[in-house]
Amino acid sequence: MSAQRALTALLELMAKLRDPHSGCPWDLKQSFATIAPYTIEEAYEVADAIECGDPAKLRDELGDLLFQVVFHAQMAQERGWFDFAQVASSIHDKLVRRHPHVFGGERVADEKTLSRNWEEHKARERAASGNEVGVLADVPRGLPALIRAAKLGKRAGRVGFDWPDAPGVRDKVLEELREVDAAIASSGSVDSPAVVEEMGDLLFALANWTRHLRFDAEEALRAANSKFERRFRAMESIARGRGMSLESLAPEAWEALWQEAKKS
Repeated sequence: MSAQRALTALLELMAKLRDPHSGCPWDLKQSFATIAPYTIEEAYEVADAIECGDPAKLRDELGDLLFQVVFHAQMAQERGWFDFAQVASSIHDKLVRRHPHVFGGERVADEKTLSRNWEEHKARERAASGNEVGVLADVPRGLPALIRAAKLGKRAGRVGFDWPDAPGVRDKVLEELREVDAAIASSGSVDSPAVVEEMGDLLFALANWTRHLRFDAEEALRAANSKFERRFRAMESIARGRGMSLESLAPEAWEALWQEAKKS
């Protein structure tokens, strides 16, 4: 089946699912707000499939994510806002505008220049739209907090509000860590509003330290999560093989298992 026929069939299927008379009750009661969490979840499942290196899983997860786009477009069409064709046409035209070095004969010397030009195109589009044009405008609030922290820092840095270099951000991280300790000491509680606020400042500084070190905080944390998961499962396997109960292990036994799992 061609891509066009497959997409047409999917759009027709979505319309049937949302048919007021014969559609699926669950699909009919959904709204943009109720579907949004699924859209975010499917995007992360695509990332997980990529991390796993499983082509079949990636194909399936991309299909699930595409269905989310089709679902939102169908609901918008029902309200008379736009349809899927307009969604596709909009992104097509945007990509052409933002790639003048491909479609407009503009020459680009290097990747850094290309990135700067891309951001300048985006800024002009924001200004032309008549929407908010502040430096931090349109940084999506629905982004994972670590990603948004880095984006906010990067956007502010374009107008000069930034640390001069990575060591400067490291000093800020250490400062924020001391402020967390001070808040804990002064409040006498680790879950006081002051401690939560200072911990947020620390995480914000960490996200921007990774930005200055030129890697992605979210990807780094995802990798750390995966590493922890692998090692914990290894500990479980070792413990089961020795007839050990995880719930009854002393801290010293846990540490010994952890070091063994790291070596394995």
